[in-house]
Amino acid sequence: MPDRAPQPVDRQLPTDEARDLISLVRDIAQREIAPKAAEEEDAGRFPREVFALLSQSGLLGLPYDSEYGGGDQPYEVYLQVLEELAAVRLTVGLGVSVHTLACHALANYGTKEQQVEHLPAMLGGGLLGAYCLSEPSSGSDAASLRTKAVRGDEGWAITGTKAWITHGGVADFYTVMARTGGEGARGITAFLVPGDAEGLHAALPEKKMGMKGSPTAQVHFDGVQVPDDRRLGDEGQGFAIALSALDSGRLGIAACAIGVAQAALDEAVAYATGREQFGRPISDFQGLRFMLADMATQIEAGRALYLAAARLRDAGRPFSKQAAMAKLLCTDTAMKVTTDAVQVLGGYGYTADFPAERYMREAKVLQIVEGTNQIQRMVIARHLAGPDSR
Repeated sequence: MPDRAPQPVDRQLPTDEARDLISLVRDIAQREIAPKAAEEEDAGRFPREVFALLSQSGLLGLPYDSEYGGGDQPYEVYLQVLEELAAVRLTVGLGVSVHTLACHALANYGTKEQQVEHLPAMLGGGLLGAYCLSEPSSGSDAASLRTKAVRGDEGWAITGTKAWITHGGVADFYTVMARTGGEGARGITAFLVPGDAEGLHAALPEKKMGMKGSPTAQVHFDGVQVPDDRRLGDEGQGFAIALSALDSGRLGIAACAIGVAQAALDEAVAYATGREQFGRPISDFQGLRFMLADMATQIEAGRALYLAAARLRDAGRPFSKQAAMAKLLCTDTAMKVTTDAVQVLGGYGYTADFPAERYMREAKVLQIVEGTNQIQRMVIARHLAGPDSR
């Protein structure tokens, strides 16, 4: 079959600087990430050197203040960078999104002294972060977390277990939500914990159906000592900080989902225009043409929704409902489009010789992480009809 290279997404970008940024990302993605993506995912290899390169290139702190090494980019631009990275390898795109999520608490709620001390290394100094909210017994019900931080003479001692932590065991720092007060959301506080802290260790990574190159692991805290100057925000403010971070993080997941969907569509189009049956390309058959048209339409709709939510955020307006909508629509779209891409390729789509099956396996997790899509529906309904009356 002839090679049909996918055309780059025609993006509406606000500045020449943003257009140059996207060009840089595409160059790095094609030169440094794409050639090894399939092999390394199959082998379960985490590409730490890629994240070092992204840090050196200024791509790990894009939405944050340049005063601390960030890129001063609006979310409208940052999310399109994530989409470009995820289209080449989700482990990288999602990893950048998680790192950005891990920096959120310090960048938005830390003191000036904390930001000066820690942010430059986190945003452009080669460090990689992880975000610790979920636990084995508290996933969707995050406010019921049990990890405790007990105040002592030297600061705080954190004890407990976090679960489903992206970059667990390879992160240089962890933004950790721990209980410092009574039950419920108001008893939770945020902390910035070094990855090499004594008493912190990660379990073996989970064996997952997709994203095998991205380590997901439980992280155990056995009396980890954290000085009070690593507490982020006020005592009891941690859950509000976590929710604020998740609103932005859900936009990151939405962008990653559209990246995976776009990659799947590109693969399906290339195959359909090159594969002949009954003496003509299978893309000539109306049933398949309509599938491709639906896939492209769903992707464009998802992209428009996540960008609309990003522009609200950039304007300083409420965007929580739109973030939930974007995460819901874009990740459901990724699952549908990748499934359809496997169908377009037929038997070949079910083999590891083509990337369609990898895209399909990877899309599934996006419907789960940073709030399942059932939780997103609850969030949206709460904005429309108020809290559940029960």
